[in-house]
Amino acid sequence: MLELEQVSKKFGATYAVRELSLSVARGEILGFLGPNGAGKTTTMRLITGYLAPDRGSIKVGSYRVAENPLAVKRMIGYLPEDNPLYPFFRVGEYLQFIAGVRGVEKGTAFDELVARCGLKEVWRQNINTLSKGYRQRVGLAAALLHDPALLILDEPTSGLDPNQILEIRQLIKELGEKKTVILSTHILSEVEATCSRIVIINRGRLVAEGTLKELTRGGRKKLEDVFHQLTQEEEDQDGNKIKNET
Repeated sequence: MLELEQVSKKFGATYAVRELSLSVARGEILGFLGPNGAGKTTTMRLITGYLAPDRGSIKVGSYRVAENPLAVKRMIGYLPEDNPLYPFFRVGEYLQFIAGVRGVEKGTAFDELVARCGLKEVWRQNINTLSKGYRQRVGLAAALLHDPALLILDEPTSGLDPNQILEIRQLIKELGEKKTVILSTHILSEVEATCSRIVIINRGRLVAEGTLKELTRGGRKKLEDVFHQLTQEEEDQDGNKIKNET
């Protein structure tokens, strides 16, 4: 479903993403991890076509992002961390507007999605009066309206209470049965509970990938310890890893 081949992106003299190669299979829920500044958001923006790589290629389904950006955008649902919404729209107005932009007709599937995202009770409420948790739900519903094959979620449970987190986790699991999902989060327990495979990047480079069992050596190590060890390594000027012994 998704292939990145030797993708690099620089801002000035600094690499945000450096020679990154990874693949995500159809129906897989991928946990995309890394510390702040590791290049996660840049990578997601490259996949969605909001940014263009300096080198390398990205393929979604049968389309290369550089050659068919509109076709790729039709296949992707994206919930960015900052979740941009039109604050003075009512929830219903906003979702109907997004549906119109996407060419989605209002019908049973639309109503079911609204219900699954728990938005019925705030349907007529202005977005600027919603809690952060409800704004996250609106953003998730907007990302799902056109039934995308690839769903990219950047911190989707930010601001949700424990019950809402469990509901969204369950929804992500259900979506993963039919869609490919990339989940970026700092909550490692969320990845452990939801994801079928995990990728960890640091300083724009891939440092580990595998199932939870593979990365934790069958459960003999904690994921947080694996993450800490891999993301505390430093690099010299040539990009060679220097292990931190502290």
